[in-house]
Amino acid sequence: MAKLVILTLLGLGLALFRDHRASYQARLNAFREVKPVELPNCNLVKGIESGSEDLEILPSGLAFITSGLRYPGIKSFEPDKPGKILLMDLNEEDPSVLELRITGSTFDHSSFNPHGISTFTDEDNTVYLLVVNHPDFKSTVELFKFQQEEKSLLHLKTIRHKLLPNLNDIVAVGPEHFYATNDHYFVDQYLRSWEIYLGLAWSYVAYYSPTDVQVMADGFDFANGINISPDGKYVYIAELLAHKIHVYEKHANWTLTPLKSLDFNTLVDNISVDPVTGDLWVGCHPNGMRIFFYDPKNPPASEVIRIQNILTEEPKVTLVYADNGTVLQGSTVASVYKGKMLIGTVFQKALYCEL
Repeated sequence: MAKLVILTLLGLGLALFRDHRASYQARLNAFREVKPVELPNCNLVKGIESGSEDLEILPSGLAFITSGLRYPGIKSFEPDKPGKILLMDLNEEDPSVLELRITGSTFDHSSFNPHGISTFTDEDNTVYLLVVNHPDFKSTVELFKFQQEEKSLLHLKTIRHKLLPNLNDIVAVGPEHFYATNDHYFVDQYLRSWEIYLGLAWSYVAYYSPTDVQVMADGFDFANGINISPDGKYVYIAELLAHKIHVYEKHANWTLTPLKSLDFNTLVDNISVDPVTGDLWVGCHPNGMRIFFYDPKNPPASEVIRIQNILTEEPKVTLVYADNGTVLQGSTVASVYKGKMLIGTVFQKALYCEL
């Protein structure tokens, strides 16, 4: 009898394991292949070799890029070097990148590990950068002031909070006010890996200000990219492993109400919003398994999608760019400026294309 019970329990365990493995593979799009979609004139950006995970383009054409992310379970080509913020002027005919010098006695550059980035420009045209940082694989938000003449960043403040334990991306609504995605619930890396494997939809979006911090949306299977509409009325959230982008209405008290969700056949990462048209540009992972289990002989592919009229009943979704990893590996973000598109990656290069 005891042997029968043991065999029954073993059979149930194996069945559950097979179910979770199948779900895990489906959520990661483990078997999807990519048919390339090319653009007429694309060039790799000189000076980017270890990632361009997130970027933001100002209306002036200046682009800020986070580079050198070291993230548990993800490939890094420079694991022993600190990360950096790069500057690129898209008004130049053949733009290149410049590493911004960081000043400020309170900032530890040796442990800099930048991830998501957002900017805020005040009434005096002062530009602030809010950057997700993972010093020693913990999570903080670093507040910088951009000093254009010196081509440097002045570090103003490090922000920590118990509701910001596993940050991924951020969207600024003021110099010290922002929404942020926590892509995991568990801080412990072992428990975190099981959270992903089992599909525990426990990650969430928090709102932060110096006087108020709250969870504003939860129940996400790896909350990732986040951004806001040009009029400030709607917040867009990418749910990576559910292949969804959610639209939330933002209220005067900073709370969020869900309006709609869009489903995709790809893992949606960072979201950029065209300040003129309101279109969403999204860097995507067609096959997420290749991101988490890197093989240089079978590298992760890249995709960029454009979403027009997202608030209508029939949004238009266009696959703008796709590559099987031959040129660009692991795209995470795409943003546009005057007919050009800049595409970033989690750990590899960046691509600059004409549309």
